[in-house]
Amino acid sequence: MASALAFCVAALAEIAGCFAAWAVLRQGASAWWLLPGALSLGVFAWALTWVEADAAGRAFAAYGGVYIAASLAWLWAVEGRAPTPWDLAGAALCLCGAGVILAGAARGAS
Repeated sequence: MASALAFCVAALAEIAGCFAAWAVLRQGASAWWLLPGALSLGVFAWALTWVEADAAGRAFAAYGGVYIAASLAWLWAVEGRAPTPWDLAGAALCLCGAGVILAGAARGAS
C-alpha cells in the first residue's frame, strides 16, 4: 500500500514538474512556472524513496508503468485529450509489467 501511494504522489509530482517546463518552453508560459516545477520534481524524487524495494533501479522500473498510466490520465484531465484505445492497451501492459516487478521484489527474488 505504501508503494502504491508513493507511486501516485511521484507520478503527479513528476508530471506536474515536467509540464511546467513544457509550458515555458513550448507554450510561452512565464519562466516563473519553472520554480514550482522544480519543487514538484524534488517531491517526485523524495516520494520514490518511500517505495518498498531493495534497489533504486527496481523501484524506478516498477514506477515506469505507473508513470505511463498517470501521464495518460493527465492527458485527459488537464490537456482535455482522451487517450486512444492503443494508449490504454499500452498502459495496461506497462502496469502488468510493474506488477510483475513488484511481486518479485515482495518475494525477495533477485
